[in-house]
Amino acid sequence: MRLITGGRSNPTYVISAGDRSWVLRRPPYGFVLPTAHDMGREFRVLSALAGSKVPVPAVIGLCEDTSVIGAPFYVMERINGITLRTARETERITADERRALSEAIVDTLVTLHEVPIEAVGLSGWGRPRHYLARQLARWRRQWESSRTSPRPEVDELLTRLGRTLPVSTEFGIVHGDYKIDNLMVDPGARSRILAVLDWEMSTLGDTLADIGILASFWDDPGEPPNPITAGATALPGFLARHEVIELYAARRDVDPAAIDWYLVFADLKIAVILEGIHSRYLQGHAVGAAFETVGAMVGTLLDRAVRRSHRLGRRTGNGGS
Repeated sequence: MRLITGGRSNPTYVISAGDRSWVLRRPPYGFVLPTAHDMGREFRVLSALAGSKVPVPAVIGLCEDTSVIGAPFYVMERINGITLRTARETERITADERRALSEAIVDTLVTLHEVPIEAVGLSGWGRPRHYLARQLARWRRQWESSRTSPRPEVDELLTRLGRTLPVSTEFGIVHGDYKIDNLMVDPGARSRILAVLDWEMSTLGDTLADIGILASFWDDPGEPPNPITAGATALPGFLARHEVIELYAARRDVDPAAIDWYLVFADLKIAVILEGIHSRYLQGHAVGAAFETVGAMVGTLLDRAVRRSHRLGRRTGNGGS
């Protein structure tokens, strides 16, 4: 069993037997945030999407008996593809491939958001109404559970986001962490997406939350890169962030300006997640490389969220009714 490097959340391993191999995912070691890292949740959504137009790996089995390896886990097929995590990897593909991959990333997200939840058996899987209000409350609690130092800008952001909470109109399956390095790409046709990975935060809710996450991680040339994806999309050929937002909005017939709120919330949410990882690192529980830089990532994202939040208006909604 071999740890797959690159991830900073759920440890993921390759299991090999002879010429066959599979992938095993389990929760992190040590303290984990409440409601996070639910292996059963990942397994259920992957099972439901099997046979849909959304590319996902086939799941093989779920084990919730913690006596086996010390935590719940599930096993899925191993996809023969590549992940593009940073600019060092995206430099290896052509400008034309980057353009086509940009469009494929948006189109795959649109495909996910258009899945009829009743048809795939997920109608009782989550509570889509009042999703945004619950999300704000949840991430406030998560921050209190995992913060390692005072950050007054978190309270400032939560207050501003609550004051400008939009009315949700787009309900469906929310991936929760949709970005370029959670996609498996065909090594022979590098604009073709073979699988969407890492469904640990998926639920039913306001689907615009996903385009906020994608846009947050989408770096433009000449700006400070997102500290996780490290400029992966800031190369010639990739769509600009505003083009990604506009393409998604056109595909789904929504107002691009309405996505601003979701972009600020995404920056905040990612910062809180990273603070949890940083906390585990300080306790000696984090598994994998590069955890020593995670703490600095938190401040970078919060600063960016504060700057972006000044664009938000003062309209008030009901948070996803």
